[in-house]
Order: sequence, then structure tokens, then C-alpha cells
Amino acid sequence: MKRLGVVLIVIFAFCGLSDSLYLAQHESSGTPLICNVANLTGCNTVAASQYTHLFGISIADYGVMFYAFIFVIAALELVVFDRLLRRVLQTVSVVGILASIYFTCIEIFLLKTFCIYCLASALISLLVFILACFIESIKKRV
Repeated sequence: MKRLGVVLIVIFAFCGLSDSLYLAQHESSGTPLICNVANLTGCNTVAASQYTHLFGISIADYGVMFYAFIFVIAALELVVFDRLLRRVLQTVSVVGILASIYFTCIEIFLLKTFCIYCLASALISLLVFILACFIESIKKRV
């Protein structure tokens, strides 16, 4: 069961990485985002806002680094079965969910629009966090 949780984290990390890479590619090329899904058409508004960079680095680039790190750590955990790796997954997933909450609040309260890619990333971060907590709790019971 624990292995299934880690495999799911790897899959979600890959999905998050794909999402972030698409946003980073948009950022570097300047092409408009395709975002007319379920009336969530604020992607280009969010992408053009002043909140897309933190310390001079694109939020999408942070997403690429975050999901790539999660992917590598989860893949290593599949091979090594190390409690430290599970703790790192938990810690990094907390950072990811807190960042997702912060940026979602910016979308809601400051920009008053939603980006489907940002919401997808927030959902993926939440799922990774839940799974990271779940795999450690399973380990404690065994």
C-alpha cells in the first residue's frame, strides 16, 4: 500500500512538472496560454500580473523545480525505502501546499480571476501532501 502511495506521488509529480513546464515555456516565449476550460479564462490575466515573479524568478520555474524535486525524491524512495526520504517528501509537500494556498489567495482576492493551470497545480500539491502524509503513517503502523 505504501508503494502505491509513492507511485501515485511520482505520477502526480510528473503531471505537475508537465503543467509547470508548459507555464514556464509560455513565460519564456511570450505566447498566450490556452485556457478556455469550464469558464476559467483568467490564465493570461494571471500570467501577465505582477505576481508571476518572486525574487526575480518566475513562479512557473519554481514549480518546475518543486515538481522535479518531488519526482526525484519519490522515485528514490521507491528504490531505497528510506524514512528520511519520506520526511523530505512531507516537508517539501508542506512548502508546496502553502505556496499554492498563497498564490490561490492572490488569484481570488487580488486578481479576482482563476487560472486552470494554477488550480491544477494547487490540486496536485494537495494530493502529493496527502499521499506523503499517508505513506509515512502507514510505515508507523507496520
